[in-house]
Amino acid sequence: MTSFLSTFVNKVDRKGRVSVPAPFRAALSDASYQGVIAYPSLADNAVDVFGRAMLEDLNQRRLDKTMADGDFEQALLGTDNMIDTIMAMAHELPFDGEGRILLPAILAEAAGITDRAAFVGRGTRFQIWAPDTFEKHRLDAVSTLRARLRENGNST
Repeated sequence: MTSFLSTFVNKVDRKGRVSVPAPFRAALSDASYQGVIAYPSLADNAVDVFGRAMLEDLNQRRLDKTMADGDFEQALLGTDNMIDTIMAMAHELPFDGEGRILLPAILAEAAGITDRAAFVGRGTRFQIWAPDTFEKHRLDAVSTLRARLRENGNST
């Protein structure tokens, strides 16, 4: 299974091209589709990104489950609002010869990305953030986790 780890900040050029970090590209190097699938995050002020194989796996699991449940209407009509919404918002972003993607304006605007982009590993996926927005999010998350640990009697 593909794993994306760490955080990298890369420059976005005037045309909206940005280099995907080499470790992230390496994690996808065996994939038949050399690129990524991206959509505006529904949970964060970021862009959610994963490999095409994960998209195909999600679709296959959804089909297998609906067929096993005997829900042929779901299988034929695809009435899962979350998955259908994500599929409608998703963009295929192929890597160019230099390992860059062209970040569509609609995705950049959704995350507030201008001249730099933070690539944040999330295990089976990664996110693309405006660096300042991500840093605030990261600091808030660390503060929240430390407070939770203190409440549970653990020290940091």
